[in-house]
Amino acid sequence: MPDVFITGAGLWTPPERITNDELVASFNAYVDRFNAGNAAAIEAGTVDALAPSSADFIAQASGIEARHVIDKEGVLDPARMVPKIPPRPDDAPSLMAEMAVSAAESALAEAGIEAGEIDATLCAASNHERAYPAIAVEIQDLIGAGGFAYDLNVACSSATFAIQSAADMIRAGSIHKALIVNPEICSAHLEWRDRDCHFIFGDVATALVLEAEEKPGTFKVLGTKLATRFSNNIRNNDGFLRRTHDQMEDRRDMQFMQEGRKVFKEVVPMVSAHILEHLQAVGVAPDELRRLWLHQANKAMNDYVGRKVLGRTPEPGEQPNVLQDYANTSSAGSIIAFSKHRDDIAPGEKGVICSFGAGYSVGSVVVERV
Repeated sequence: MPDVFITGAGLWTPPERITNDELVASFNAYVDRFNAGNAAAIEAGTVDALAPSSADFIAQASGIEARHVIDKEGVLDPARMVPKIPPRPDDAPSLMAEMAVSAAESALAEAGIEAGEIDATLCAASNHERAYPAIAVEIQDLIGAGGFAYDLNVACSSATFAIQSAADMIRAGSIHKALIVNPEICSAHLEWRDRDCHFIFGDVATALVLEAEEKPGTFKVLGTKLATRFSNNIRNNDGFLRRTHDQMEDRRDMQFMQEGRKVFKEVVPMVSAHILEHLQAVGVAPDELRRLWLHQANKAMNDYVGRKVLGRTPEPGEQPNVLQDYANTSSAGSIIAFSKHRDDIAPGEKGVICSFGAGYSVGSVVVERV
């Protein structure tokens, strides 16, 4: 049974960026408009007044300082507060595929292989631009990859679930090289008018190349582990049945929704136990870990997981966060952290890539630098 190696990583970042101060100014302008337009109903007690947000509140609640987005103008327009993304003709590349190709080209270049050598292309993301044809098949066509392709969605854990899928196929011998891409347009499924979550998400695309061939400086996959447990505490009800419902208006539950306190209380212990069980299964002690590349949803969550796994407060650099610059990018978050914070890992040192989110889902990948 062949070993599996991560031989390349790629990252594409949208050029447009929104700071907390910019976001708060837009949100508070919307709040003022809403409260003024509903003054009579608010006074009568039939409508609740909206509360303003603040940059300090966002930073304290999440650790986020800024986020990159596909369209800044639409998000910051108080009369709109949703990105403005023009439709594309069917014969033009889709936006998700275009983003993925940019990240994929970087990953392929780092791996030192041509796209035609890829046997499987997996597009793993929390939302897909269309139901079919699969975005992955479009990406396969655009870059000239071989073999087959398919889409995969396990919300924020999509990337690690895709890593296990690709690793299993490589170990079984059905493929030799795989490309995993994570194009996330999270700004399009976020309710920017909701104070509790309007700051959470950003857009990005990441990519990984997995191979059976060992190359110096790459990362050997020592093991993968997945788990799911059903919960409604993180949910998005949008889908193809939407137009069949009697209520056609823009319902709140058609965008991202979560019960944040419940998610923290239930997911963090699940993730910590999952990683520790996985380490034990592959024979790696927590004190052997050089790095934790965790899902980037909330700094407090990551700090808690880091302490539980290591048995102490992580030293600077042991559990890097990219939240301050990227916000939550769903499935791409742990891969951004891995892509940007791996060059100082020495041969023989080990780490864990871990993602977690809606489902509930959690996926971990134990790796060793070769």
